[in-house]
Amino acid sequence: MDLNEPLWVSEKVLSLTASQFAIMIRAGLPMGRVVELIAQQTSDKLMKRILTACAADVSAGYSLAQSLEKNGQKIPTTFIETVRAGEESGALETCFQRLKTYYEKANRVKRKVKSAMTYPIILLIMSFVVVGIVMVKLVPTMVLTFEGMGADLPTPTRILMAISDFFVHGWPYLIAGLAAIVIGYKVYRKTPQGALTIGRLSLKIPVVGKVGTMNAASQFANTLCVLLTAGLPITQVVTIIAKIMDNAAIGKTLSEAVVELESGQRLGKALADNPYLPPMLLEMVNVGEETGELEQTMDVIGTYYDEEAEAASTKAVSMLEPMMTIFLGVLVGFIVLAIYIPMFSMETMVG
Repeated sequence: MDLNEPLWVSEKVLSLTASQFAIMIRAGLPMGRVVELIAQQTSDKLMKRILTACAADVSAGYSLAQSLEKNGQKIPTTFIETVRAGEESGALETCFQRLKTYYEKANRVKRKVKSAMTYPIILLIMSFVVVGIVMVKLVPTMVLTFEGMGADLPTPTRILMAISDFFVHGWPYLIAGLAAIVIGYKVYRKTPQGALTIGRLSLKIPVVGKVGTMNAASQFANTLCVLLTAGLPITQVVTIIAKIMDNAAIGKTLSEAVVELESGQRLGKALADNPYLPPMLLEMVNVGEETGELEQTMDVIGTYYDEEAEAASTKAVSMLEPMMTIFLGVLVGFIVLAIYIPMFSMETMVG
């Protein structure tokens, strides 16, 4: 297996693959041949490997869903279960069309969110690089000059010297500490309790938490729409959604709602006390159930939360940029002040 292989098949590839399946199924080709052709045509190495294995299984008598379940551990459960429902209902082409739209929307939202976050991340990295160079190169030179002249250094300058000394001599410890934090975070996040704790905390962070909430609402509504349209029962639908939610805390609340669904409760009632999903989304679930148009309602509200997620990301970035600018201004101001005060003092003494 390629060590550079991604952990999951991307939304862009899933959307294109679903579109190819829909077109070839409409053309009336046998399923084994369809899978083989798509495997040959795809340029994505991971999807090619999965579909090549699936083509052999389908030709041997497996259903497409069974072969995807066997070979597609890196394909989302939503995709596989929708295919299974399409095969059982005889509406596989329609299900692939829905999957195409679903992953196309998911890819568009994710791409816009990433695009919005690119600039502040680059700005932050460049700022740390510049500050690091100043601390390692400029400040030590200035310190030697001050010490050579026997100047009485003020407190800000002494603080700056201590920080610079740490950067010069303590950088291995700094890198080791940062690496330990990153590794510790990743390990903790993979534990059930860690995933829940991080999920809860991420939704409480000012500004950024709203982005997570809007993304979760979009993911819930769009996935609910796709799986219901495929003909899956509501209990199975919510069970699948609980497993695939990006935020583990929200996924846990949905797992708890499944228990109520199994006891005969309606979805709106089971989600009524959910502390993480937006009230408007919960209200629209009730409306959809009362009108008998839950799929259509979720389709509309899913699009709404797609746009809200993009807007929340843009707002978060617009608020983050001035905060970073102020922080950098204060930092640069402190460095300039710490260097200028002893220079001014020496000029005064000379004068």
